[in-house]
Amino acid sequence: MSVTDEIKARLDIVNFIQESVPLKKAGRTYKGLCPFHSEKTPSFIVFPESQTWHCFGACGEGGDIFTFLMKRENLDFGNALAELAERAGVELEPPSPQAAAAQESGERLRKILAAAADYFQDALLNAQQAAHARAYVERRGLTPETIRRFGLGYALDSWDTTRQTLLSEGHELEDLVAAGLLVEKDDGGTYDRFRDRLMIPIRDVRGRIIGFGARALKPDAVPKYLNSPQSPIFDKSRNLFGLSEARRAIREQETVVIVEGYMDVLQAHQAGFDDVVAQMGTSLTEAQLKTLRRYASRFILALDADTAGTKATLRGLDTARAALDQQLQPTFNARGMVTYEGHLDAEIRVLLLPEGMDPDDVIRESPDQWAALIDDAVPVTEFAIHAATQDRDLDDPKVKKQIVQELGPLIDDIADATEREHYRQRLARLLKVNERVLMVSSAATAVRARVRSRARRDEAPEEASAQEAWFEAQTTAPPREAFCLASLIRLPDLLYKADRLLKQHDLEEVSPQDFSHVEHQIIFGTWQRALGQIEREPLDYLRDTLDEALTARLDALLEEYAHRQHNQDKARLSGDGLRSVLELRHRRLATDMQNLRFLIQEAHENGDLTAKSYWETITVYEAARLRLDKMIAAAR
Repeated sequence: MSVTDEIKARLDIVNFIQESVPLKKAGRTYKGLCPFHSEKTPSFIVFPESQTWHCFGACGEGGDIFTFLMKRENLDFGNALAELAERAGVELEPPSPQAAAAQESGERLRKILAAAADYFQDALLNAQQAAHARAYVERRGLTPETIRRFGLGYALDSWDTTRQTLLSEGHELEDLVAAGLLVEKDDGGTYDRFRDRLMIPIRDVRGRIIGFGARALKPDAVPKYLNSPQSPIFDKSRNLFGLSEARRAIREQETVVIVEGYMDVLQAHQAGFDDVVAQMGTSLTEAQLKTLRRYASRFILALDADTAGTKATLRGLDTARAALDQQLQPTFNARGMVTYEGHLDAEIRVLLLPEGMDPDDVIRESPDQWAALIDDAVPVTEFAIHAATQDRDLDDPKVKKQIVQELGPLIDDIADATEREHYRQRLARLLKVNERVLMVSSAATAVRARVRSRARRDEAPEEASAQEAWFEAQTTAPPREAFCLASLIRLPDLLYKADRLLKQHDLEEVSPQDFSHVEHQIIFGTWQRALGQIEREPLDYLRDTLDEALTARLDALLEEYAHRQHNQDKARLSGDGLRSVLELRHRRLATDMQNLRFLIQEAHENGDLTAKSYWETITVYEAARLRLDKMIAAAR
């Protein structure tokens, strides 16, 4: 039993509401004037059996004891929970010491990095020793506005200036080490990590500084770029440079352009191409792609046109096959992108740069050319076929065999059957072979994949059931309702789809009242607001806006979806999610109709003429339920 369920079991909603609203017993219910709008005829009903209330008048509000207190006193959920828990004698668990300590530590590190960024920028703009850094920035064509916008700075050519400056501001030595600004020596001493480098702040999606990318200014300095090390707040495999600045444009255009360098991003944004971000590291990761998918359905990868760039893209097409079959860890190669394109339900294209140029060069020379290159970006599969077949003797049988071995698995990984068949036919025409040859190769690959999959299942046959059991132990809320809410959060498009379907059948859009559990109502209401704003990433907005008392329930919901996702494809999850939305609405109507029948019976017994209006409402609800029955049947 959850804390909220325990509180509701101990407190009687009738007694609680009667403290502020005069109620009169009417059969199995209680009736009074609604406290949330002005009325002369009582329409506010309390249902003791379900421990709920509903206004059948102008405001149409309803809920349980929590929602009543929150609405009456204008409280957030956490304060309402604390007040009702104290009244019910239920002890609330405080945040764990570990969680509180981790949160406090993260805040300290972010403050240190923000202070360091201010110090570095002041040095770039004003320090005499930074003259060559200012000259470098000028040569790269970066304007003062771009310098300020992205917070560029300079780390002096010193072993301890950064350390001494930040220590003098009151920051602790161990925090400077944890933030990645200092390196700890074997003897316990420390020195500045960044020296004589252009400092480029790296921000999280909310715009908070979490690390630095440092560009060497001496020609022989190694490495040319030095990133902050892994820390509790910085993970280069999960973050993308420029996303906090690019997020709005990406969401509006539903397209993101991914480049490889910090300077590429700076130059793109300076020229007005605000949909550009940069990966950090040598490969795109699953976490980075999932983050971008929240904003865009179309990815454009900007790649070098030289031989090295092409090889980097096609790196390991053959040897990566086993790794990709075992775990989804997409790298910056064509097969990884095609595989993940299907899982993301996204479109991935490749932008080929002119020989010897990077995005920075192209944009500075001709912004119009950059725009044209974006428009001309080709599907990743088309690029892979071109790269694998150019400059090779396609009449040589051995070369044909090699190309089939390289590209066959890539084409097999295309999620859409029509698109997969198109590229299979295209490759067959290029190689002048019968398409059956490629089909045989695909069949052999599929057999090997099934053998590997069966072996993995034999090694861990109880994994899925253990995961399901774990979630069931985390929550006492109705499982279908929990899955529905998790689906709406993990598949943001599902809410738009459900709302559109409901409106097409003259039904109101999904609302918090469709959920029976108060925690789910509040989480969903917050999620609606998260999707309605564009300033921040929706899930970040949800987590930061949601009351801390509900974060455990949110985590449990997302874990449930993750466990189900482990065993089902996205299309099936989306279909199940849509059905669960319709079923929740069906259940809500059934409950409301049952409550109305109680009221009708009581009205008849008391000679109340309002029974007619109740019958009219039931007729509307019954018609809606019939439409929902057909919609649910069609969705199966």
